[in-house]
Amino acid sequence: MIRSTRLALLAGLGLLALGSAARAEIDPLTRQPLVQYVDPAKAQATAVPREIVDYPTKHKPGTIVINSTERRLYYVMPDGKAMRYGVGVGRPGFDWAGSQSITRKAEWPGWTPPAQMLKRRPDLPRHMAGGPDNPLGARAMYLGSTLYRIHGSNEPETIGQAVSSGCIRMLNEDVIDLYDRAKVGTRVVVAR
Repeated sequence: MIRSTRLALLAGLGLLALGSAARAEIDPLTRQPLVQYVDPAKAQATAVPREIVDYPTKHKPGTIVINSTERRLYYVMPDGKAMRYGVGVGRPGFDWAGSQSITRKAEWPGWTPPAQMLKRRPDLPRHMAGGPDNPLGARAMYLGSTLYRIHGSNEPETIGQAVSSGCIRMLNEDVIDLYDRAKVGTRVVVAR
């Protein structure tokens, strides 16, 4: 009751925005974010609306199609429609194309940088617990036996950019929406 009253008050003051967090207040009992504060300038600069669009395709409903050039992810729906999301993709040299399946899903996942990344960036932590400061964000969907994931981000300004080491980044509110739609086994097609 106290939490919902507090959230309603913050929403009324314009201080509540789920996802796209610059920082978050943590619920001491659940260790999950209660409120996420958004820098208005960053939110304005990265606005890539999630929307249902016309999307005629040969792919079956339930397939995820990522267009790296367009920096958009499409969740194929029936009747020639798709839910379209803005994404961040691999930077030059780390971009890729192909087909994988979601083999695992995790909420507020921990992050262990792979050896290849630690070689490039020895300053990175060896492991980081899940939470709002974690670079994997609110949700992660693991792609096959690769090191790649579709995941949230604590850097909303990177959505629409080619800056990752090959993973597909989404706004936290968008990755939560996609996570709820996609199942383990969902086919993911990445095209350049």
